[in-house]
Amino acid sequence: MFTPGPLHMNVCIVGCGALGGIFGAHLAMHENVTVWAYDRNESHVRALNENGLTLAGRKQYRAVVHATIDPSCIPPCDIGIVVTKFANTREAIADTAHLLRNGIVCSMQNGVGNEEIMGEYVDRILSGTTMLGGHIVRPGSIDFDTDGTTWIGPASKQATLEDARTLTDLLNDKGIESHAVPDPRGIKWSKLIFNSAANGLCALTGLTFGRMYQQPELRELMYGIAREGITVAKALGISLHSDPLDMLNKAALKAYDHAPSMLIDVRHLKPTEVGALNGGIVQFATRLQIPCPLNRTIVALIGGLETSWEID
Repeated sequence: MFTPGPLHMNVCIVGCGALGGIFGAHLAMHENVTVWAYDRNESHVRALNENGLTLAGRKQYRAVVHATIDPSCIPPCDIGIVVTKFANTREAIADTAHLLRNGIVCSMQNGVGNEEIMGEYVDRILSGTTMLGGHIVRPGSIDFDTDGTTWIGPASKQATLEDARTLTDLLNDKGIESHAVPDPRGIKWSKLIFNSAANGLCALTGLTFGRMYQQPELRELMYGIAREGITVAKALGISLHSDPLDMLNKAALKAYDHAPSMLIDVRHLKPTEVGALNGGIVQFATRLQIPCPLNRTIVALIGGLETSWEID
């Protein structure tokens, strides 16, 4: 069994939603790890403290976590895992930087640009990409519906491969397949393109991933969105870890009933992460003067949908 370096380790989950809860529950399985959860959802925090963090689905487990809406209540932490949406990154890291300054901080967020924002507040930054998935069933309870691999690597000069191994060892020991990698960009962009191709279409149609994939016209549109992202990644000199088209084909079976986070947001009339996904690809494409009409269309359509919620 893996034993963390310090006699005792504090871990802070910044944004304890579905994915943050999955990581938090597994890390809490270690006897010498205390998991703290910082989240702005008061009913979720209350449930976590009163009943524990409950996982169902791929794994059934009830974990003890210390949840709060006040980051001043959290002691200095050895590891921070940031799992907020892109729009909340700055506020979240500004709120928690004081307790993470001497620790390792890992972004497990979708899209591009999170690590750059975090770098304004903390030094030892890791970039993580995961194929795990789930959704909150009710406050304090998470359905862990999609298993998969996690990759973590240094994203700042101050972070090291050993820092990444510290976290991957903790996760591997409790059943989350994780790999420390020297350069996480190829994996990050593979998933960025995967998410950009699928999530917006699911959000716009209301279909889960597998049901969207079954529609021939939507499937071809999804491939076209992915190909634009692949072109941009190649122009940036990024060697993709996996073929996004192959990832999309495999996910059609493995995540058939999975509702991507963007679809969940649309169902709840909440702002999406389209700006960090398709919008991130468009920003790089613009800089490189590469046409990116399909990704631009997704950004425009999702943006229009979000605007419609503000109209009485």
